[in-house]
Amino acid sequence: MTRYLLSFYQPDGPPPPPEVIEPIMADCRVVMDDLKAKGEWVFDSGLHDPDTATVVRVKDGDLLMTDGPFTEGKEHIGGFVIIESADLDAALDWAARLAGASTLPIEVRPMQGG
Repeated sequence: MTRYLLSFYQPDGPPPPPEVIEPIMADCRVVMDDLKAKGEWVFDSGLHDPDTATVVRVKDGDLLMTDGPFTEGKEHIGGFVIIESADLDAALDWAARLAGASTLPIEVRPMQGG
């Protein structure tokens, strides 16, 4: 079994109104419940808005901290799921279900050492 990171990319800006987001979240819960039932769920979490981020760097021995996301963009990682699947095809199937449920693009990346 290999671990995969499934990242949700969401557009910048305010979240959709409750009448839009609540059915989406319900659809996502169905997929998450299926992941758990199959024993492939490891961990998941949503993230706060990108303006809560702090980027930490060391350059020439000096510590530099910058508020906000690492890069400027029109979308950001809004949350993620870590799964353990037999292979990439299985992970891509879960990502397809999550993309359909969430209406968001999902990036799939294998994790090293897992």
